[in-house]
Amino acid sequence: MGTPRGARRDFAGLEARRLDAARLFARGESQATVARTLGVTPMTACRWYAAWKVAGRRGLKGAGRAGRKPRLTAPELAGLDGALRRGAHAHGFTTDLWTLPRVAAVIERRTGVRYHPGHVWYLLRRLHWSLQRPARRARERDEAAIRQWVRQRWPAVKKTPAASGPGSSSRTKADSRRSLSSGGRGHPVAKLQS
Repeated sequence: MGTPRGARRDFAGLEARRLDAARLFARGESQATVARTLGVTPMTACRWYAAWKVAGRRGLKGAGRAGRKPRLTAPELAGLDGALRRGAHAHGFTTDLWTLPRVAAVIERRTGVRYHPGHVWYLLRRLHWSLQRPARRARERDEAAIRQWVRQRWPAVKKTPAASGPGSSSRTKADSRRSLSSGGRGHPVAKLQS
């Protein structure tokens, strides 16, 4: 069944279950009985039995932590967080904008540990940093002129639903009104004379 993504595994509980299997094997229970009793697959019970046969209870003890050990210690991460909070200018960059390659360079300078810029993001998330994108605005932007335009000109320019007649989000309704009055092609209907 496995552990759901993002959830922490209960290593103590897993080890306790393996040690229960060792106790059952010592009592002479079969692998099938151990699998049923502990709710594991027969293959898992077979692996546990082989490890128990070779090393006894010691063979079913936990191996410790899972996964690779972190390359940066907790104090190094705290120091990195403080260094990043001082800003990019403090580290010799021309703008005060942090990018992943810049953060990777600071990590390497401070700790000697080289990270690929794409992997730096995992460290930043552990430090509770979030993605921030600078607003893209023209250098010539005149905020006062924009406020004046919005206040004075925009009310006269903007369209209102009442000005164009009854509103409808359906093209079908608008098309059916036109087709009733104009014969369906946008042209007046000519009556045939007989």
